[in-house]
Amino acid sequence: MKKSVITASLSIALAASALPALAQSQGDWTLGIGVHQVNPKSDNGTLAGGTLPLDIDSDVKPTITFEYFLRDNLGLEVLAALPFKHDIAVDGVGTVGSTKHLPPTVSLQYHFNSKGKVSPFLGAGLNYTTFFSEDTQGALEGVDLKLEDSWGLAAHAGIDFKISDRGSIRVDARWIDIDSDVKADGVKLGTANIDPLVYGAAYVLKF
Repeated sequence: MKKSVITASLSIALAASALPALAQSQGDWTLGIGVHQVNPKSDNGTLAGGTLPLDIDSDVKPTITFEYFLRDNLGLEVLAALPFKHDIAVDGVGTVGSTKHLPPTVSLQYHFNSKGKVSPFLGAGLNYTTFFSEDTQGALEGVDLKLEDSWGLAAHAGIDFKISDRGSIRVDARWIDIDSDVKADGVKLGTANIDPLVYGAAYVLKF
């Protein structure tokens, strides 16, 4: 499912690169309000020397983006969101805790056919994810659980469907490299390899 979404978005965007690149003017900026799901990959790493496979679930929250166009068609975007919450489970043991995180991401992205009715775009950037409000239960009840913050690369692809001179509906997908050291009572247990696909839709208003 994840690979098919990314492949479809990239294929459409690359095909659209052959279209005339009608300028999204330098100095313009946009505001996007949407809803996105953070869906961690299926293999989330292991704890205790590889003996305890992790499973981190997905969550859906409202998101907001700001994009400023440095040049025609070339924008710098910042992604923010309400905190996402994920349950953390160990295979064979069950749910052992939960955490919240914020994943602000900065991306440089190019918009193809930006004044057309359909405008694909591609982007790449940097993500910083901060984890907080960790909680424990079950086998880790009472343990001081901590997930360390993460820096990683991010890729972004999507399509804007123009519905007015200033408004568009956007569908998009991101891949974010998120790896976090997991500690219990200050002792490192292993690394959570989250690396989620973030996908959803938004209303984008141009100023």
